[in-house]
Amino acid sequence: MSTTKSGVSTPFSSTPTLSSPPSPLLKASPVSLDREVYHNSRLTASNIVEFIASRDTSSSTVYIYDLAEQAGFGTWTKEWAKSGSNTAPVVDLQTRAGAGLSLVGRLSEGTSRDAVKGAVLTAYTTPGGLSMMAPSLSHVPVATATSRLVIQVPTILSFGETFSLSHSLAPLASAWPLLPENLVVLLSATPQQTIDFTVLSYKLTNSHVVHFFDQYGSSREVGHSLAPIPTEEIDNGNVSEVLRSAGYKFFDFVGDAQAHTVLVIPNGPLALAAAAIAKRTNGLGVVVVNVLRPWDETALRDALPDSVVNVHVVDDVPNTSTQGPLYVEVFGSLLESANISVHAHRVTPSQTHDYLIKNNAFAAFIAGLVPAAQTLSLHPSTVKRVLIFGVPQASITALPRIVEALFISSKGVSLRSLTDYDAFSKPGGIAATRIVLSPKSEVTDFIPLGVTLPLDWESDGTVDFLAVLDQSLLKSHAVLNYARRGATVLVVTTWTTEELYSNLSLEVASLITERDLRLFTFNAKDSATELAGASGPTSDVLQVILTHLAFVRLYLGGAATEPKVLAVAQPTLGEIIEGISLEKINAQAWSGLEEMEFIQSPEAGSPLQAFEFNAIAVETEDETVVNGARLSSWHDAAKHLIFPSAFSPSVEPSAEEYPQNPSLHPESPDRTYLVTCSVNRRLTPLEYDRNVFHLEFDTTGTGLKYAIGEALGVHGWNDGQEVLDFCKWYGVDPASLITIPVAAGEGKMHTRTVLQALQQQIDLFGHPPKSFYTDLAAYATTSVDRHALLFIGSPEGSATYKKLSDKDTVTFVDVLEKFSSAKPGIEKLCELIGDIKPRHYSIASAQSVVGNRVDLLVVTVEWATPLGTRRYGQCTRYLAGLRVGQKVTVSIKPSVMKLPPNPKQPIIMAGLGTGAAPFRAFLQHFAMLASQGQEIGPVYYYFGSRHQASEYLYGEEIEAFILDEIITRAGLAFSRDGPKKVYIQHKMLEDSEALAKMLHDDEGVFYLCGPTWPVPDVYQALVNALVKYKGSDPVKAGEYLESLKEEERYVLEVY
Repeated sequence: MSTTKSGVSTPFSSTPTLSSPPSPLLKASPVSLDREVYHNSRLTASNIVEFIASRDTSSSTVYIYDLAEQAGFGTWTKEWAKSGSNTAPVVDLQTRAGAGLSLVGRLSEGTSRDAVKGAVLTAYTTPGGLSMMAPSLSHVPVATATSRLVIQVPTILSFGETFSLSHSLAPLASAWPLLPENLVVLLSATPQQTIDFTVLSYKLTNSHVVHFFDQYGSSREVGHSLAPIPTEEIDNGNVSEVLRSAGYKFFDFVGDAQAHTVLVIPNGPLALAAAAIAKRTNGLGVVVVNVLRPWDETALRDALPDSVVNVHVVDDVPNTSTQGPLYVEVFGSLLESANISVHAHRVTPSQTHDYLIKNNAFAAFIAGLVPAAQTLSLHPSTVKRVLIFGVPQASITALPRIVEALFISSKGVSLRSLTDYDAFSKPGGIAATRIVLSPKSEVTDFIPLGVTLPLDWESDGTVDFLAVLDQSLLKSHAVLNYARRGATVLVVTTWTTEELYSNLSLEVASLITERDLRLFTFNAKDSATELAGASGPTSDVLQVILTHLAFVRLYLGGAATEPKVLAVAQPTLGEIIEGISLEKINAQAWSGLEEMEFIQSPEAGSPLQAFEFNAIAVETEDETVVNGARLSSWHDAAKHLIFPSAFSPSVEPSAEEYPQNPSLHPESPDRTYLVTCSVNRRLTPLEYDRNVFHLEFDTTGTGLKYAIGEALGVHGWNDGQEVLDFCKWYGVDPASLITIPVAAGEGKMHTRTVLQALQQQIDLFGHPPKSFYTDLAAYATTSVDRHALLFIGSPEGSATYKKLSDKDTVTFVDVLEKFSSAKPGIEKLCELIGDIKPRHYSIASAQSVVGNRVDLLVVTVEWATPLGTRRYGQCTRYLAGLRVGQKVTVSIKPSVMKLPPNPKQPIIMAGLGTGAAPFRAFLQHFAMLASQGQEIGPVYYYFGSRHQASEYLYGEEIEAFILDEIITRAGLAFSRDGPKKVYIQHKMLEDSEALAKMLHDDEGVFYLCGPTWPVPDVYQALVNALVKYKGSDPVKAGEYLESLKEEERYVLEVY
């Protein structure tokens, strides 16, 4: 697609996921951004905070906690780090108990190289994350100019059953006392103040700093031309000096200089609203807290007017029974002021949410303190409010960006724009873009958009122009409730006027009539088809442009003419779009716009929902990140399949005879091989209760090499039918395509069907760690499930988790079925569960003997839960079901089971059950050496199982090795065959003198392979032998055995 003579670069194309196209400048390298980051109205303050913090001149390392990225902060830092240019290294961290200890360790003298060479560490987290870090940060060492910590905190909080987002410091209410005294806490609110305080946080060279900024609203707004703070004028040093040199103070007083009532409030959106009200209200003042730590009592008292009688402290708290930290500080500062009364106002996240979305709600709260407070509009009548609703997958999702570009390029109009998302109330999500326009000459106060244009569906409406870009929203959501009386409404629809009318409920039609709304319809799809023919990328672009032209016409109102609309739009859009003149496109848009009239009342419809802000989306060049989760779509998957050379893991040139196949389990960091099953033979009788089986794999043509004693990693599959049953229950098509990360692929992705992913890669029937319960809670739609999951994942739920894990042996699927309201998207579910880990089995063959073959000895693992549910070991079940000719992906793992360098050294082997596997390889190798005429030392072989008739594993081979004198002495213990149970330690006691001599005098080597339970008894048998025959005492004998471990002559491989 192309444009010519365009005034600005505008992203026309739609995106298939929950976001709008980003500013093209963010796709640039950090080097070019450095020149263009300021005075750029299309970048948000949040973008610039990331940019400043991620420079290698600011930070030596940036730690991005998961909660920060869930708040839409940190994604761009990761993108820039990939380019490597002038960007500090990035480390991903999970927010767990003990979060922050790694940062403390990095800064601790004597324990970290960074503390020696100097390190300015930056961390990104949220207020909730910081509260979990507080106990760890209490141990942070004193800050120095070359060793300090800066934490950038996007202030936003999820709460309630709809996961609504709000601005709140509530999680920190009980954590403040835990934070160290040498921590500076800065609070910013406006976009300009946000980037200024970010710069200042790195200028406070003798302090650790926490900077809170408004991620709920102002820092995500587009439309602000933000200037760099003149750093050359800023002093490095203590807080007061740095603030003063930058033009800031600990406290800002706003309002009546003779105020008798003063609000003290942390800087943030409510503080901005309170300040705007105070400017218009006699007797009211507001003290905005810019620095919460260190607390300056003198500065607070100096900020208050002498006339003050009542001080009201607004504190963010999780519940009304929690005392806020700000009240404690203010009360202590004014304790000796006899004429001043201090009152606490504990504001919970839900109250803050109401204050920021309900029309005049916060003004009404202040009016309860000062009746004269302004409760009407804080804006002049020239302010215009625009609200655009759409669904992120729609072809015209880019409309708000073009509207922004139109007004950003205007010299006389000031624009503020903010896009929020509701990810839960409608499949695919809803985007709501609020745009506030005003003459630049009349812009004075910075008032939060939540106050200027509240998303209050129960009010009389505040929006002057409302656009609905998806017709289905009229049936599902109360989108028209936001329009004020007499507002203009544009509905982009493929319905005819009659069809649209029939789809409106009685309530919606009544609202249109009561508020005298002017409702216009526009069929962008048909209009684009008339211009471009068949649907496709060109049609998608034209739909956006046509809708934009319809918007411009309606925005101009009675002054609109076809030539004037063209003149307004052309500087932004250019003269030619997709080979079609803008004049022709404008004519089509002009003729396609229709105004709707109401003649009769439609029927009552289903109840409508409200839009709820609960998601933040960040659109990078390559992907969409929503609440920290990277989304994909079928379109992305199709690219991987259609263009495999571009999207499959790349093949590096290799001189190997058998190079690694990059598509063979690319999620595995190990070198993998595709071998063929040639033998699968059960060794135990069919009627026996244990299935022990022997496997042989043909390795011809794979290049697989292994040493004696090494282990074979098997990349097993989940049971196919169980996976299909899960897909049916979960409501996902097993044949659909998904794109998921390659775990060890440094950001690479690969595409598979759902069935392939769940059967071959994702550990669906594995045992979930505790963190899975906490992560899954975010997707629960019922309060009961969410709180239960959070409890199990919390320290208090350890006993419950232990029961579920150890006794009930629940799987990921069991947890999902038990808490069935928690259903993440299938790609997110794959990310939460993780990959099947290869299971390692001791190799039961010597390659020097068997050649292109590898043998395994395996026992099927199965058990019953307390409720009688049968469970199976994932990999042993897979191996037991292998058919001859079936391909299996394997890898090689080194082992401690190594032969001594001298074949004449005595060997003592003790194996229980399948622990005999590596010793079969040993014996094959010794037999080969003997056949070549080489001398081998004494070989003692101990083997234990329950019954000789059923479990004498490789018994015929063992007897042959005994007859050929490869095995010098065999101690066979079959515990259930006699009147007394006999184990291998009993057989070893019979040979105590020989064992003591071999280990003590002849440099013999002892090996034990199998379960852990006999280790103490075997150890004691050897100690007793050394005591009895070598004159040692038990302590020295034990010490001697321990020393043999260092010499690799006492080797255990137990499980």
